[in-house]
Amino acid sequence: MTRQMIDMPPGYGDWLAALKGQIREARLRAAMSVNVELISLYWRIGHDILERQDRHGWGGKVVDRLAGDLRAEFQGVHGFSRANLLYMRAFAEAWPDQAIVQRVVGRLPWGQNIELLSKLKDPGERLWYAEATLEYGWSRPVLAAQIQTRLRDRQGHAITNFDRALPPSASDLAQQVLKDPYQFDFLTLAADTKERDLERGLVTRVKDLLLEMGKGFAFLGSQHHLEIGGQDWYIDLLFYHRRLRCLVAVDLKIGAFQPEHAGKMNFYLAALDDRDRDPGDNPSIGLILCRERNRVVVEYALRSVNSPIGVAEYKLLLAAALPAALAEALPTSEELETGMSLPADGNGAS
Repeated sequence: MTRQMIDMPPGYGDWLAALKGQIREARLRAAMSVNVELISLYWRIGHDILERQDRHGWGGKVVDRLAGDLRAEFQGVHGFSRANLLYMRAFAEAWPDQAIVQRVVGRLPWGQNIELLSKLKDPGERLWYAEATLEYGWSRPVLAAQIQTRLRDRQGHAITNFDRALPPSASDLAQQVLKDPYQFDFLTLAADTKERDLERGLVTRVKDLLLEMGKGFAFLGSQHHLEIGGQDWYIDLLFYHRRLRCLVAVDLKIGAFQPEHAGKMNFYLAALDDRDRDPGDNPSIGLILCRERNRVVVEYALRSVNSPIGVAEYKLLLAAALPAALAEALPTSEELETGMSLPADGNGAS
């Protein structure tokens, strides 16, 4: 039966849109509430198993018996396998403070908690990734990728002049926004790739690029045009960072950092601030990404530069390092120039 079209009173469309939003929010809160209760239950079960085994000397076979009894009682309910009960025990052992469970890990899905338990042994490191997962909403595959690439060790490690070029209220946040090195291993390029090849590859995989750049980055475009003094200049990649409230210009270098790179970025930032910065925005920030950099050379190059600039390395997966049959299947630099997309690896953000 087709729906009869009838005239709706003024304002109905806005009211309907608001109701849809309220329903979605309520469903999300309900799902989160269910998850909190489930994780809390898992912690209590794990705590009880741990206590009975450690304090009362119950053997390991009690977990096998418990798994069978619970599955017999709650048929069709998943989550009571022997393996999952052991994860519950490990979960309670890893997080003995119930306050942290309620504040952080109890608000994460069980899959992310298993990832934290299976991949990280250090409690401080585990808590850092748990808090980051909660803040950024990482899915389990994204969390696994961040752990594998050791995000915690890279965050805030770019060489910058932010302490001199930015006010104290902004310099610490800006420093934490940048990394070193950046992991672009979602790209596979030849060892002799050109800077434009790298840029095209990153733009083709912009979803993965934004995931690696981090929360707050919005991609504005590539080869951003600046006409200065009757000459044309182009910024490789241009972003806007929502928390920093500023433009972020990225210059890609296929080789090692050279001091003149800082001068060119300083030039770009001055032009961006004059021509593209909106009222209320903070001064633009530059990021020079190189295949390699010498810390002493970078520090000297940035010492007398007034604009806020950071320098970091990036890492690629080189086709030469792959088996010959696989390397031959990858797009060449010439194919990239014609706009051919790089092969997807399924490592998207979510």
